[in-house]
Parts: sequence; structure tokens; C-alpha cells
Amino acid sequence: MYAIVKTGGKQYRVEPGQTLLVERLPEAEGASVTLEPILYRSDEAVLDHAGLKDVRVTAKILAHVRGEKLRVFKFKPKRGYKRRTGHRQDLTRIEVTEIASGARVKAAKTSAKATAEKATAANATDGADESAQQTGKETTDGS
Repeated sequence: MYAIVKTGGKQYRVEPGQTLLVERLPEAEGASVTLEPILYRSDEAVLDHAGLKDVRVTAKILAHVRGEKLRVFKFKPKRGYKRRTGHRQDLTRIEVTEIASGARVKAAKTSAKATAEKATAANATDGADESAQQTGKETTDGS
């Protein structure tokens, strides 16, 4: 299983557990980022835009590093013009942690919603019990 993702104006072929250097990302080290999938390949290829909405590629930022120094030398003959400069690109080392598609992505979203709804319902029930206790009324009293 692999995916082709786009980040920093470039495309990369990634697999789970793979580390790679990409253009500098604004998130801090240790943060988790979601990469934009262009193609997903498992048992079947997902190419259309609607199919790619169900694909999620997540990666963890390992470190922010600088690339190798590139020497830039400008020279014009017979004029005595020589200029030497250099450039080091800012890069981010990431590790692809998960490539999920279809049912797994939907299951993760629904489980997150379910836990949020359970927490909200529990808070609402606790609030009703507390308000009944504060007023001094018992709900089991028949009189």
C-alpha cells in the first residue's frame, strides 16, 4: 500500500513507516500533520476526487533541518567579475505514520463523534441531577 502526496510544491511516493525530507512545514517538532493525497494504491487505485476525500495520510514531524550547502558561482570572462554565494534550504524530516482509506477513516470519524456525544449526554444528565438536588425536590416522592 502506498500513496502519492503533495507538499511544498512537490510530489512524493510514501508508505507507512517511511521517513523523508520535505520543504519546511510551519508546525512544531512532534506535531502530526495531514498530507494531501493525489493517488492511493492498495488493492485498487483511487483516482477520482470523491474517492480521495476518504483517503487520509498522516505524518509526524521528526525534526527541522537545513539542507546541504549549494555553491553559486557567477563569472563573466574578460571583465574581472566573480561572485560566489551559497544557499541552504530549510527542510523538515517527517515520518509517515498512517495511510488510511475508506471504512477506517469513516470509522475513526464516527467513533470520535460517538465519544463526544456520550460525554455531552453524561454532562447533561449530571446537570439535571444536580439541579434537582439544589432545589430540594425528590423525583421519587409521590406527594
